[in-house]
Amino acid sequence: MMRTRFQQQMEDLREKLLRMGGLAELAVDRATQAYTERDLTRCQLVLENESLINAAEREIDEMAFDILATQQPAATDLRFILAVTKINADLERVGDQAVNIAERVMDLIELPAVELPVDIPRMATAVSAMVRRALESFVEGKAELAQAVLEMDHVVDRMRDEAFIMLVRKMNEEPQVTQQALDALLVARNLERVADHATNISEDVIFWVLGADVRHHAQAASAAQRPERSEA
Repeated sequence: MMRTRFQQQMEDLREKLLRMGGLAELAVDRATQAYTERDLTRCQLVLENESLINAAEREIDEMAFDILATQQPAATDLRFILAVTKINADLERVGDQAVNIAERVMDLIELPAVELPVDIPRMATAVSAMVRRALESFVEGKAELAQAVLEMDHVVDRMRDEAFIMLVRKMNEEPQVTQQALDALLVARNLERVADHATNISEDVIFWVLGADVRHHAQAASAAQRPERSEA
């Protein structure tokens, strides 16, 4: 009976984290759509839903700590709970970055629309794919999916660097659009940070599944290819 209750608690924890992930992913999608369409309504939705993400973070942490205190899990179960608490924190920060993007869009809406040499929708698509695949790796418990997210991070980093170069050049050539270019640059920076959080989530999945710490990526490739170790 105790084991059945424990497994139900673990499943509830997993489901709550997935709902949290859905909220965070939706926030980023709304924020980037708001940028593309200069849509104040979507910005307001992102700001209003931040409280839901924050409440979900607190609920998940409380549930995880309760399981740790009452069930004393070991081995893979313990790694799972530890990974959940860290993923939970990263998802909350994804929500924060979505809020930052929405605030920049609200600033842009107040300014004249101008053509800028940066493809924010393309960058947003890559970042959203990273978040989605990171969550998929958690759902399926597959380190190889998580490893693929780590490799995608380099692509987003290049996009961020290209955006910086092009937007700084634009500000130098056309000082009258400096504020719009600066807001776009900050949006690109926020998206890159979302990608960083997706990377963190993927590293935590690898830690849960393989018991391997790949936070600095040095062992990421080899760790994802190792078979899962049996628990004593």
